[in-house]
Amino acid sequence: MRIVENFATSLRELERYPSQEDPNLPSHVLDRLAAIFGEAISATEAVSRIIADIRLHGDQAILDYTKRIDGTELVNLDIPSDTWASASVNLNETLREALSLSSSRIFDFHQACLPKDWFDGNLGVGLKHVPIERVGIYIPGGTATYPSTVLMSAIPARVAGVKEIILCTPNPTASVLTAALNAKVDQVFQIGGAQAIAAMAFGSESIPRVDKIVGPGNIFVSIAKRLVYGSVDIDGLYGPTETLIIADDSVNPQIIASDLLAQAEHDDLATPILIAFSRATANLVNDHIEEQSANMPRESIIKNSLANQGAIHLVSDVSEAIKLSNVFAPEHLSLLIRDAEKYIPQIENAGGIFVGENSPEVLGDYVIGPSHVMPTGGTARFASNLGINSFLKQIPIMNLSSSTMLQLAPAAVEIAGIEGLSAHSASAAIRIEGIESTSDEKGQSS
Repeated sequence: MRIVENFATSLRELERYPSQEDPNLPSHVLDRLAAIFGEAISATEAVSRIIADIRLHGDQAILDYTKRIDGTELVNLDIPSDTWASASVNLNETLREALSLSSSRIFDFHQACLPKDWFDGNLGVGLKHVPIERVGIYIPGGTATYPSTVLMSAIPARVAGVKEIILCTPNPTASVLTAALNAKVDQVFQIGGAQAIAAMAFGSESIPRVDKIVGPGNIFVSIAKRLVYGSVDIDGLYGPTETLIIADDSVNPQIIASDLLAQAEHDDLATPILIAFSRATANLVNDHIEEQSANMPRESIIKNSLANQGAIHLVSDVSEAIKLSNVFAPEHLSLLIRDAEKYIPQIENAGGIFVGENSPEVLGDYVIGPSHVMPTGGTARFASNLGINSFLKQIPIMNLSSSTMLQLAPAAVEIAGIEGLSAHSASAAIRIEGIESTSDEKGQSS
């Protein structure tokens, strides 16, 4: 990876802000869109058409786009639950046990995160938490399979108390179906891409309309989520995955290199970044990257990722490193430094913090417990990873005593008056008058 030695240059390179501009698509993708729609068309326009067609024609449009885009001719969208059960039985036992361990860890973590309802009688206010009724989960497919994302998305929803969970994926492998069984998903549909998002957002003859859609996906899935937001809620708009590692000379450079390679192999657009404190460490890490990546199955992807998005930034101290990290707002932040725990309070922007050599991001992907669905593209400035609160509505309760009402109402009269809302002012004033007249009557009768 290239090495950047000037702090000001690093700051300029790493500072970014989330953007939802229409992406510049590769020529082969544009050609594919033209072939599907019969004319040159942008990604957003293509997704808009898919959504409109599915809203109008339901299942028929879903089946049509699945055939045109994925080359898959389906008869039924729904995958029967007995198919899940047989898939689980026939799954490799070691993998089945691994998914079970992961499920248990994810459940325990999110169970511990459940918030409590409360009410303060003195203040007259409280808060209750109500789970969203129906949630749709999108799981990417294509040539890959992601049972871990099923667990990381569905289990927090189930723990939060969501009544119905449906899952859409273009690649319902045995491991994905087993994960759906472990997470107590209610229905699985074999459908992917923007058409899956549209179907969950607006419903069809086969697919129920949901209240919220969660889960990662490609650019077309992200555009679809952005376009249906408002008709349904979404968890976020996810871009390519990213890891930023802060590492000093106390860590074996082989480990640093292996963590960067694990990030780089996701896809060509993955972002592996290292912040180090010496040129010697940077050189050693680069040497190990070259040595370890040779002959890896995804070597070409790794090379593209490292060359196009990867970099090693050299800083003078931890303070500069954390400043760069907070500016970048990474999806994953790994602290491979001495006394790492003491720097956690200084971290302001990160999807997740992985502390020390024993907590690599790769374990977070599968078995630590918190959901690996985390904010990307700088959205960690304002967003959190998928969790219990993603599936709960907070409803405030206001139940004032007469004395508290009398204490607050005059202020409401004044504020409503300055805003020119006379009916608001009168609504508060009439209550003051009512209580005062009642008090007078009681005083006279006594």
